[in-house]
Amino acid sequence: MVDSRRAEPETIGPPRHRMSRSARKRTERGRRRRRTVGRFVLAGIGVVVVVAVLAGTKLWHTMFGSGDDYTGDGTRDIVIHVQAGDSTTMVGETLQNQHVVKTVRAFVNAAHGNAAITAIQPGYYQVRTEIPAADAVTRLTDPKNRVGRLVVPEGRQLDDTTDMKTNKVNPGIFSLISQATCVDLDGNRHCVAVGDLRAAAADSSPAVLAVPSWAMEPVTELGNNHRRIEGLIAPGTFNVDPAASPPNILASLISAGAVEYMKSGLVDTAASLHLSPYDILVVASLVQQESNTQDFPKVARVIYNRLHEHRTLEFDSTVNYPLDRREVATSDADRAQRTPWNTYVSPGLPATAVCSPGVDALRAAEHPAPGDWLYFVTIDAQGTTLFTRDYQQHLANIKLAERNGVLDSAR
Repeated sequence: MVDSRRAEPETIGPPRHRMSRSARKRTERGRRRRRTVGRFVLAGIGVVVVVAVLAGTKLWHTMFGSGDDYTGDGTRDIVIHVQAGDSTTMVGETLQNQHVVKTVRAFVNAAHGNAAITAIQPGYYQVRTEIPAADAVTRLTDPKNRVGRLVVPEGRQLDDTTDMKTNKVNPGIFSLISQATCVDLDGNRHCVAVGDLRAAAADSSPAVLAVPSWAMEPVTELGNNHRRIEGLIAPGTFNVDPAASPPNILASLISAGAVEYMKSGLVDTAASLHLSPYDILVVASLVQQESNTQDFPKVARVIYNRLHEHRTLEFDSTVNYPLDRREVATSDADRAQRTPWNTYVSPGLPATAVCSPGVDALRAAEHPAPGDWLYFVTIDAQGTTLFTRDYQQHLANIKLAERNGVLDSAR
């Protein structure tokens, strides 16, 4: 007979215990804390994502925003610097940072296919702020907007010199620097004054002027004479920052000059000749002023021979140098003036170089021609120069030069 009573379910596993009220509260508080922390974590992640997206979007539109360009004629004139190795994009970044163009992309697009912009030379350029990218391209490719380009010819000295025959004034290195720094900004012309450059050469410490170690002693010995840096600015083409201070301009040029002079192995060559590198530079400046290129090595040998035999050099270039003039001959009164440069009255080399010597003159001073000559004189308008050791022969050569109407470099 089937039992009609209802069967009770059996309990599976360990017996269940009833949780106390305090335990339930603790459990609930734990659950709430975990939910709260989870919400903060999710919120933080969301903020980071939003910030990253916004920053990336801003950077993208700033650097490469399409169609984001200025209009109009610009706000004000400024000078920007294009450095060696700059790509078109890097030039665009410079322009954007200086508020010339609105975006790099606008400039890159405007410059696309323009051979002149891809061939732009390192240097300083006058532009305007807030101009269309196409206008920026036009300005950078116009040679009239390049500023700060300095060309120092071989044989030029710091101060202006006057040709006593023609009264023509040749601008010195200080004048050339001043001209190179001139720039018109919003209708006002700005130039670094010659006087300020001369004052910087005289009053700034040799260290501030970046005088190389091998020239430090002779430069220091001349005290506050601005001529103490003569010859340390090498001939060549340089980019000068129009906004730089006079000491910084001179320091940059002297540093560049030292690099150029070192290319010839000046220090090692000087040691082999038992002279200082500075002495070699001074000899090179005399070679530059006293002769034509084809005779440079021979004139260098004359200088070394006369120094070796303790003879005064008696070069007119050293008489004329502190007088800031160029003249074929000098007077007895001129030659009698006692200056740190006059080699008629003082033995040895002049106190400084008398100009900025070129590569050929420096090479001749480092590698003079073999010979025993003590005298030389140019005898005709074609520049023919006769060299001899015999003084009587030298006098005869002088007579020949006089008959031909040439008195240059008579010794």
